[in-house]
Amino acid sequence: MIEMVTSQGKIALRLYDETPLHRDNFLKLVENHTYDGLLFHRVIKNFMVQAGDPKSRDAKPGQPLGDGTLGYTVPAEFRPNLIHKRGALCAARQGDQVNPKKASSATQFYIVQGQVWDDKTLDMMEQRFGKKFTAEQRKVYTTVGGTPHLDGDYTVFGEVVDGMDVINKIAEMPCDRMDRPVEDVKIISVKVIK
Repeated sequence: MIEMVTSQGKIALRLYDETPLHRDNFLKLVENHTYDGLLFHRVIKNFMVQAGDPKSRDAKPGQPLGDGTLGYTVPAEFRPNLIHKRGALCAARQGDQVNPKKASSATQFYIVQGQVWDDKTLDMMEQRFGKKFTAEQRKVYTTVGGTPHLDGDYTVFGEVVDGMDVINKIAEMPCDRMDRPVEDVKIISVKVIK
């Protein structure tokens, strides 16, 4: 279990053993205190909150963020049972045009806030994105919610087990035109707890 203390409250995260490359990389970064002092630099209500850009640690107000890196990527670990449900912890990455293998950013991650969808919209997503949602996935997306169109494109490697209220609070914050919160949302500390 991971405890992330932010300027908006605490979030407890569970990492998935089914994505060992992402799990181990995240644990290494937590142990190295890589995330301490970084910002949630991209926030889109009813979609997700994103953090982990190393350049965000001492970012000036209005400074564009999102392209910071540690100089390596993590190979994609897509699992059909690990979906973009509400509270999913996922790896951000560069776009397909420069990253056809969909490798994940070493540090940048996002947590899904998402929304609840109806079956008709899920049908349209299946046609538009060439995806097929199982009955179980449909149940999650029509009750719990999430961002189904991202499945199979970004690695899901954990989930929020406590603190969705904090994610909701962050998602409600006023943002600039780059989706960066006007008032900095800082990760104060991240540590492994049992």
